[in-house]
Amino acid sequence: MSVLADHTTALRLHRGRRLRRTPALRALVRETRLDPAMLVAPLFVRPGHGVREEIGSMPGQHRLSVDELGLEAERLLATGVQSVLLFGLPETKDADGSGAWADDGIVQSAITELRRQAGEEIAILADVCLCEYTSHGHCGVLRGSSVDNDETVRLLARTAVSLAEAGADIVAPSAMMDGQVAAIRAGLDAAGLPEIAILAYAAKHASAFYGPFREAADSAPAFGDRRSYQMDAANGREALREMAADVAEGADMLLVKPALPALDLIAAARAQTDVPVAAYQVSGEYSAICAAAERGWLDRRAAALETLAAMARAGAGFIVTYFAAEAAGWLREEGGGR
Repeated sequence: MSVLADHTTALRLHRGRRLRRTPALRALVRETRLDPAMLVAPLFVRPGHGVREEIGSMPGQHRLSVDELGLEAERLLATGVQSVLLFGLPETKDADGSGAWADDGIVQSAITELRRQAGEEIAILADVCLCEYTSHGHCGVLRGSSVDNDETVRLLARTAVSLAEAGADIVAPSAMMDGQVAAIRAGLDAAGLPEIAILAYAAKHASAFYGPFREAADSAPAFGDRRSYQMDAANGREALREMAADVAEGADMLLVKPALPALDLIAAARAQTDVPVAAYQVSGEYSAICAAAERGWLDRRAAALETLAAMARAGAGFIVTYFAAEAAGWLREEGGGR
């Protein structure tokens, strides 16, 4: 009887370690795989010539002049990264953010140059917001001390059309104005650009993790904050309503930002909709890993890849990350994916 009992116990014991013994076995049964083609590199474009200016709070990241973009595109494509998300630092700013929709604006010029240098090898995503272009740093036109939602939406649509006409494949409204996706879709269609896709920053929380970006893009608000239009990070059900509204308005893809503090929302978005879902590993997430790694508290490579895998595991089909080029290189070293 004791032999039979021992045999029964052995049958019931789950031995997960059998499939963890070697790197090859772990790779064979890995459920979530990263690929360089699912990574999107954010790029900051500024005036000037021959400029590659390091961003102090984001080690390894730079503000680039337009003429430097071709080399950057070559570097990214060589790693397997095929997509970029553009942000602009204009020469001048005004109360309405008119540089956002100028035909010769900084991002419009960047798109034209990238398209000339890389053709259709690279997918160009363009952020649609006014914060980098307004003298007050808010994401829309002010009426008194508040952002005028409807006037801002009109200008966001104008900006999206301008970026699409310059050659952007995808416009990505991030201002968190009510009705912005519907207005942009209508504007693109009216301009004869129905093929241009919209990536909606559908769940963009007011977050402590945006600080380094505001240095990089020179976009900190001159007064107050953005909590009246960006979402409260504590509200999950509201985020789902925002996502559903953006899909109903014509969004082709949804973006959750910041990523790691909102893995539950990435998973919920993936379960709720059949459009592509993306995650944005924002500047503060990147800088925190870099700072800890510089002090020897974390392994930069391991921490970056682990967080990216968590985002993909939650349901992100692609990820905007400042680690894009590095991570792609690491993945290629590991045999093309992770």
